[in-house]
Amino acid sequence: MELEFLGTGAGVPSKGRNVSSTALKMLDERNEVWLFDVGEATQHQILRTAIKPRKITKIFITHLHGDHIFGLPGLLASRSNQGGNSPLEIYGPVGIKLFVETSLKVTGSKLSYPVKFIELKNGGEIFNDKTFTVVAGELKHRITCFGYRVVEKPRTGELLVDELKKYNIPNGPIFGQLKAGKTVTLEDGTVLNGKDFIGPDKPSKIVTIISDTRYTPEIDKLSQNADVIVHESTFSNDEKKLAYNYFHSTATQAAEVAKRSHAKGLILTHISARYTGRGALVLQKEAQKIFKNTKVAKDFDLYEVPFK
Repeated sequence: MELEFLGTGAGVPSKGRNVSSTALKMLDERNEVWLFDVGEATQHQILRTAIKPRKITKIFITHLHGDHIFGLPGLLASRSNQGGNSPLEIYGPVGIKLFVETSLKVTGSKLSYPVKFIELKNGGEIFNDKTFTVVAGELKHRITCFGYRVVEKPRTGELLVDELKKYNIPNGPIFGQLKAGKTVTLEDGTVLNGKDFIGPDKPSKIVTIISDTRYTPEIDKLSQNADVIVHESTFSNDEKKLAYNYFHSTATQAAEVAKRSHAKGLILTHISARYTGRGALVLQKEAQKIFKNTKVAKDFDLYEVPFK
């Protein structure tokens, strides 16, 4: 599982940072990519990565401000034009369906794949299958805004192939049966219980995405024991009044969340244009005083989860 940052700036694009979009790449776990927000020119950013639009199966929109959704119609159309025909799900506040459908209708754009809209009126579990659960929580912004908690369910451990070599078992169907935990009788009468040859379950991973918001206790719930929190950090603590007035967070507030929540790592994003170039390291250093394992993200940064 990897995080790839397609846009890490706040409000408007700049030479160094595009507007908000984060990709959660789960190619080993699901052979899928999930996007969180699709700011203007996200599809252009994707062209500079190894991400294939057809692999994008779910898009989670935090809120309906333009710097988080203006890139969505273009990405959907390009995904269609590039041969993508697999279904796509879009999660977000009420209004995201109207925005997308109006944009496509006015421009005469037709998609080659079905889109399912899941509009959120409040927080709670919004997705659950055999491998992942996603929980949404309402944040505190000027308009309805949601944060997301993505939880991977524990995966069965790997087959201990080296342990099986002593039984001279050829690679084939027997390995599959043992991997499934079945009991197998070999030709010489030896009975093997598959459960004895499977390593420990791989622990679940938790990724939390916190977008534009003042602090609210809901953030702590979404962030509890996360392997990594991606948290907006529009301003430094010197600008905390400005952050409050504009319904945003500071680097200090993000670090305090990570510390309280017993997270393993914190990545700061949604950086104000006032922190240009290496100036953004001011935010990183500020947060590291409270929570050491903190990085400020740049466009195209790639981090493995858990973030170390």
